[in-house]
Amino acid sequence: MTGPKESLVVPSLGESIVEATVSRWLKETGSMVTMDDPLVELETDKVTLEVNAPYDGVLQEIVTPEGDTVKVGDVLGHIEKKQAPSGDTSPPPEPPKDDKKTSETQTEILSPAASKLTKDNELDPGKIKGTGKDGRITKEDVITFLNLPNTTQLDTAAPSKAEPKGSENRVPMSRLRRTVAKRLKDVQNTAAILTTFNDINMQPVMDLRKRYQDRFLQRHDVKIGFMSFFIKAAVAALKEFPAVNAEIQDQDILYKDYQNISIAVSAPQGLVVPVLRDTQAKTFADIEKEIIAFSKKAKNNTLSMEDMAGGTFTITNGGVFGSMMSTPILNPPQSAILGLHKIEKRPVVIDDEIVIRPMMYVALSYDHRIIDGREAVLFLSRIKDCIEDPDRMLIDV
Repeated sequence: MTGPKESLVVPSLGESIVEATVSRWLKETGSMVTMDDPLVELETDKVTLEVNAPYDGVLQEIVTPEGDTVKVGDVLGHIEKKQAPSGDTSPPPEPPKDDKKTSETQTEILSPAASKLTKDNELDPGKIKGTGKDGRITKEDVITFLNLPNTTQLDTAAPSKAEPKGSENRVPMSRLRRTVAKRLKDVQNTAAILTTFNDINMQPVMDLRKRYQDRFLQRHDVKIGFMSFFIKAAVAALKEFPAVNAEIQDQDILYKDYQNISIAVSAPQGLVVPVLRDTQAKTFADIEKEIIAFSKKAKNNTLSMEDMAGGTFTITNGGVFGSMMSTPILNPPQSAILGLHKIEKRPVVIDDEIVIRPMMYVALSYDHRIIDGREAVLFLSRIKDCIEDPDRMLIDV
C-alpha cells in the first residue's frame, strides 16, 4: 500500500552555518529505507553531517543532486511511506533490452554527480565500469576513469604536437577546503603574523614515558603520548602569558581564564581542529583518551560543530608527516598557534660537552597586534622548560 509523500529537508546546520553542499547520496531513487537510515551527506564549512530517514518508506525522488548548494529548509528529496506487500514479493520482470535506447539506459545507471561529470568531460558511460548498486556508475567511478592511463577521454581531433600528452583532472574544491582557504587568507590579510622558534631536548620526556608507560597503560587503559605533555606545558605557559590565550574583538581584547586547546587532526575531508575543553582541569589520561576519541571521529567523519567550537589556542604537529620546520598559520579568532615538528637526533652542547640528543624544533606563530615579541619568546621558552624538565608541571613552577 502506498502512503503519503513527504519531503526530506535540510536540517539545522549549527550556529552561524546557513549553507551546505550535497556531498554524497547514500541511497538511490527507489530504495527501501528504514527510520534513521543515513540517506545523504551534507558538507558544511566545518563538518560533514548525515541526514537520516524520518520513517520507514521508499526514497521516491532525489530533488537536489550531489554537488549542489543548499540552505536550511531546502528540499533534498521525497520519501513515500510504503508498507511491504503481503503477496508476491518477487521483483518485477526486467523490460526487454532495446539497442536503440542504449544511451538512455546508460544515463539511467548514472548517479546525478556522475552524470554531470560525464557530460562535462564528454565521456561515453558505456566505457566506464560501475561499482555502485546493480552496476550503477558513481562519481568516484568517473573520477577513477578520468585518472586511468591511456584512456581516450574525448573523441575529437588529435592534439597538436605542441600540446602536452599528460591528462588533467578538474574537480571542484570541497566546501571545507574553500572555507579553510578563505579563512587562512583572511587572517593573513588582517593579522600581523610573526613566528618565533626554539628547539627542545625530548630526552627527559622520552625517559619519563619509558619509565611509566606500562603502569600508565595498565591503570588508565591508554598509552601516554607526547601531545599530552605539550598540552600540559601549553596550559602552564598560557596561564603565565594570558595575552597568548586572548583574542581581539573590535577595539577590545578578550582575556580568558580557561584553556581550550584545539588540536589539528587529519580527516578524509581535510584538516580539522577539534577542541579539548578546560584542559587546565584534565589529567594526562583524560587528555590522551579525548585525543583518541577525536581521531576516531575525524577518521569516520563524525565530528560535530560543538567538537570544534570554542578553542583558545591551537597545537599542530607536522612532525607526524616528517616536517622539520614550518611557520604555522593562525586559527582565527585565536591569536597564537604552536607548531611541533619531527624528533631527530642532533649534536648539541650540554655542560660544555657535545652530545647526541633527540631534538625537536618548535614554532610559535602569533598576532603581533596583541602579543609582543618578548611575550612570544618567553612563552615558547616556558614550553621548552616544561618539556625538558617535566617535573615542573607537577609542582607548577
